[in-house]
Amino acid sequence: MPPPKCHFTIRGPAPTTIEYKVSTAFPPLTLRAQCLRYIILLLRFFLAAVILLSISLRFMYGLEVWGVGVVWVSDYVRDVSMSWFAALALVGGGLVTRRWHTEESLLVLRTLGIQTTTLSSSYLLPATSRFIPTSQIRDIFIHEAFRGLEVRFYLCVVVEGEGEAVVVFPKLLPNRHVLEQVWRGARECLYEPKG
Repeated sequence: MPPPKCHFTIRGPAPTTIEYKVSTAFPPLTLRAQCLRYIILLLRFFLAAVILLSISLRFMYGLEVWGVGVVWVSDYVRDVSMSWFAALALVGGGLVTRRWHTEESLLVLRTLGIQTTTLSSSYLLPATSRFIPTSQIRDIFIHEAFRGLEVRFYLCVVVEGEGEAVVVFPKLLPNRHVLEQVWRGARECLYEPKG
């Protein structure tokens, strides 16, 4: 299976800090991408509203709201069992809160360390982050591995006292050109130039 199409960005808010971000999300640079993002957002809000309305109508059957009976509105949901509404809520809630893109980043802070971050697959779950101080970093290198019949490259950080290296961008595994840029920039930013 070929690797997903990734977008690579570099952000350097200060001379001693640099962030490398790899994402499968559409970059919001074009009008088409911005329109697509807003259409998806509107569809998510619409789906959430339909789910909440259906469930609330199921519970309001036979009640009066502001002096108006809602029996005529909820006749279509009267005979549907509660298990169908629970399934609708779970599936719809999963679709509404699902993050359809993957995003991973590496934040390098000179003389402090690095932080790797991977966003979760849901907007309700927090991102996975790990900070590694400079004093525990032994080396940063690019390694290769075989995945099926193809060679894949990955960036590793060797941490003192750990048996396994920490893989940077573990889900996306960007191409070698991107990894070389990150490797050079991370080494330059992480260690102060001697002189």
